[in-house]
Amino acid sequence: MVIAHLIGGLGNQMFQYAAAKALAAKHNTFLLLDTSSFDSYTLHQGFELDRIFSGDFNIAQKADVQKMLGWQSLNSVKSYLHRPVLSWLRNKALAIEPSFEHWQGFERLSADTYLSGYWQSERYFISAEDIIRADFRFSTPLSAENVELADMIGNSESISLHVRRGDYVNNSAYASCSLDYYKSAIEYLTKQLESPTFFIFSDDINWVKENLKLEYPHIYIDNNQGDQSYNDMRLMSLCKHNIIANSSFSWWGAWLNANDAKNVIAPKKWFNTDMNSKDLIPASWVRL
Repeated sequence: MVIAHLIGGLGNQMFQYAAAKALAAKHNTFLLLDTSSFDSYTLHQGFELDRIFSGDFNIAQKADVQKMLGWQSLNSVKSYLHRPVLSWLRNKALAIEPSFEHWQGFERLSADTYLSGYWQSERYFISAEDIIRADFRFSTPLSAENVELADMIGNSESISLHVRRGDYVNNSAYASCSLDYYKSAIEYLTKQLESPTFFIFSDDINWVKENLKLEYPHIYIDNNQGDQSYNDMRLMSLCKHNIIANSSFSWWGAWLNANDAKNVIAPKKWFNTDMNSKDLIPASWVRL
């Protein structure tokens, strides 16, 4: 049995699930999701996977978690294991992501593992790519407005462009991508493609309209709000090419894009710190 601790927004949940699903598939065992942290988590839309995607997302019960971790809470166990003096007591059933870079020790984890971390690299789950893509099929019908947008996307040389501001504006760890990044990405793709149309997604469309001037056909998409925000990811995945922000949300929009000839542009600078993000971006994507 593999148990994955889930936290964060939709994109983070998808990374956590994908890594755990790949580990479970490797050992031919089943996967449970520990969603207990969402009881006190007030950001984003809470646990979302089961209402958006078609996979089987089975929830771990308290007894399942206790079987792995004992009677102490995850935070208590993690605090003990992070103490150098007690590191030798590391619970073999608990795998705490040691850093943001791909951890080679993941390949050695057993069939009975509780995963705690973000696991933001496709290297953790590329071995189970077909399974992950099947589980992440959108299960809900599109609204009439989104059907119209999907048709426009399918009938054009469509490029999604995602600008994330919102919680990033005052977040010292991330910060929004610069206008120079978007201008470079637009220039790169317009040199490669004929007659592109940009589909622009953002949590601050007015800022984008005022600050990012486009000389190419473009459409602003701002009809998916609140618990319908995931439809932006869905529409991004239908675009033929993608310009992503430093956001797991648009990362997944690009990864789910099934176009074999897709061009994906991603920012070199993912964090506003020196944290290395080299393993986050697939090798076939272009970093600017």
